[in-house]
Amino acid sequence: MKQNIYDDPEFFAGYSALRQNESGLNVVLEQPALRSVLPPLVGRRILDLGCGFGDFCRFARSEGAHEVLGVDISKKMLQVAVEKTHDPFIVYQKSAVEDAVLGKGSFDLVVSSYTLHYVETLRQVADKVYDALTPGGCFVFSVEHPIVTSLSQGWCKTPGDEKKHWPVDNYQSEGLRLSRWFVDGVAKYHRTAESYIDTFLAAGFVLRNFLEPRPSPQQILERPDLKDELRRPPILVIRVDKPA
Repeated sequence: MKQNIYDDPEFFAGYSALRQNESGLNVVLEQPALRSVLPPLVGRRILDLGCGFGDFCRFARSEGAHEVLGVDISKKMLQVAVEKTHDPFIVYQKSAVEDAVLGKGSFDLVVSSYTLHYVETLRQVADKVYDALTPGGCFVFSVEHPIVTSLSQGWCKTPGDEKKHWPVDNYQSEGLRLSRWFVDGVAKYHRTAESYIDTFLAAGFVLRNFLEPRPSPQQILERPDLKDELRRPPILVIRVDKPA
């Protein structure tokens, strides 16, 4: 059974509060990096896997996308997405990423933000996306960096709560990791950076971009807490293309 942690009331409340403040790494690092490697969106048919509240779906339409399909397993997330969306060219589908019903060659661009580290069968998703893309289409996705998912312990700190270092262990041992994020038992799947790339190459894609987003000097000046994000890479952003 696919995990649907976002419909857990306690988790959903905590996550919603985080997104309302818009102070997380997805806003300051992940989304700018992901959008920096997108092709022009005008006229494109776009699929958002793990669309959450539908923010990217609405952004894509504001940039001229022809139509957008957002897929998410969470009923609560999609309820918010529908409430925030007033556009007949954005459609939402409740489904696990692995089970999404997609037409062959139906999309010019597929995006997925912070979702694939929840997926156990990555090759299944790679094949599904490849089939759903038109020739020359691309897939842009972000995940928690494998250095983050390897141990899922967080920072090692002094008794005074000072961050000492970020521990890495069992990096080459891929598979399920359980952690606490708002609630206990959040399931994520650790993969090496090599594994992410090789899985999509084996599915037929060509690697276009490989990013490890970091805060700029200006961002650190405005938010000194971001300097810790230079000590270990928090995010991985990858673009792969389907040959024309």
